[in-house]
Amino acid sequence: ILNISTDFKGKTVLITGGTKGIGKGIAASFLNSHATVYVCARNLPKEISKESSNLAKFLKCDVNDIDSVEKIFLAITKQTGNIDIVINNAGGGPMIEADKAPPKLSESIIRLNLLAPLNVSQIANRYMQQKNGGNIINICSVSVLRPTPGAAVYGSAKAGLANLTQSLAIEWAPKVRVNAIISGLIKTEQSEMYYGGKNSIDMVSKTIPLGRMGSPEDIGNGCLLLASDLASYVSGATLEIHGGGEKPIYQNAVE
Repeated sequence: ILNISTDFKGKTVLITGGTKGIGKGIAASFLNSHATVYVCARNLPKEISKESSNLAKFLKCDVNDIDSVEKIFLAITKQTGNIDIVINNAGGGPMIEADKAPPKLSESIIRLNLLAPLNVSQIANRYMQQKNGGNIINICSVSVLRPTPGAAVYGSAKAGLANLTQSLAIEWAPKVRVNAIISGLIKTEQSEMYYGGKNSIDMVSKTIPLGRMGSPEDIGNGCLLLASDLASYVSGATLEIHGGGEKPIYQNAVE
């Protein structure tokens, strides 16, 4: 009989870019489900500067630096003996029109949003294959589903990450499951700066079928599902968490 549970006590989780925004929400979801949670980023945030039984443990890491990534996996497995779940959340990129993007900027966006998750996943898989298997979850964006003017390279990299997810799921089965989450518009601590204030956020929320922007914990709960026994037969899948998606633009012309 399958032991179906979303209690992650005894499980070790690593979340890249897990100190703010969506990553912080994912960390909170796993902490509330009793997992041992490690988060990594380039800079130490004040709120998790001290280790505690109910706080994530911070490891400094630049996911673009393969040696840095190797070091945190070694540190985690020395402390816990295993790593069960890896969430590739670190990513992002500035808004810039494609014809104005310098080649080096485009390369850095692809490196962070596609190559870094691949490198992290390769190392995670190596450890997981040696033990009892595990789960890798890649955080993608609605940019996978539609054009992204002003962020063309970012959207292309995320689309590549979604495709990569499917290939890795085949190559690394059956011990390692690999899935992706397509994140919709999420309200984080930086949303007002990005969208131009609360009024803009309210207007954006009205365009979403469920009437609100998502919370980081909404994405975290999706990660809990994909990493749990409830999804034991789910691999190579893409879970869309976007509040119902976006209304077709032509409807604005006929209403």
